[in-house]
Amino acid sequence: MIRKFLTFLFISLCCFHAVAQEVKDETKKEGLKDDLTRLKSGEDLNVLYRNESSFGVYIHTAGGIGLAYRRGFHVTAKRKRQYEIEVQNFKHPKEIKSINPYFENAKGFVYGKLNSLLILRPGLGIQNTLYQKSDKRSVEIRYSYFLGATLTFAKPVYLEIKKISIGNPDNPPTTERYDPNIHSIDEIYGKAPFFRGIEKTKIYPGGYAKLALSFEYADRYNGLKAVETGAVVDIYPRVIPIMAFNKNQQVFI
Repeated sequence: MIRKFLTFLFISLCCFHAVAQEVKDETKKEGLKDDLTRLKSGEDLNVLYRNESSFGVYIHTAGGIGLAYRRGFHVTAKRKRQYEIEVQNFKHPKEIKSINPYFENAKGFVYGKLNSLLILRPGLGIQNTLYQKSDKRSVEIRYSYFLGATLTFAKPVYLEIKKISIGNPDNPPTTERYDPNIHSIDEIYGKAPFFRGIEKTKIYPGGYAKLALSFEYADRYNGLKAVETGAVVDIYPRVIPIMAFNKNQQVFI
């Protein structure tokens, strides 16, 4: 009788252990599914992503806009190594759009402008985190600095020139490269199409340095939304001619 009781007790314990193990395995599977779901949805605060890519649009105080792409890689939990490439236009502070009142249907132009500038900046930098996110509603504050090359493409400005003669006051306008020593403001009909003279574009190489402060506020940890402010300095070995009748520079901020 005792032997039968012990046998029954042993079988019961084995069955209980098997059921408990099965429940534990199912719980573990459910936990893994929840972790994977949180990981894919970007809800897990404790995940450190190995790299990130970002794309942005910005405005700058030189009166233009720019586009930027960055690729970042974690060096430590609070530091990233970043590669970036930016492209932007640049306007001289003395650029003022005008219309010649002496001609009907005249087009707008900037008097004295010699070249239109497009700036390309490939660079390398470091981004450090000052304050990390504590939850998905908080803001992460970062600062970064970059050094790199600057390639500035200077396309000469072409204008439509209308020279009035006594015998033929209705001469059609001709397209010519602007020369302040030849063209007076009275005979400028307007700006020529932008791509006119693009084959005569000159490249001015230089370097740049940047310091920036950014505020990242995305509500998912696998996404990136940020507002950034900062300053960039471009330095060139020679002067870039932008405006006639004005002092041109080698350093732009």
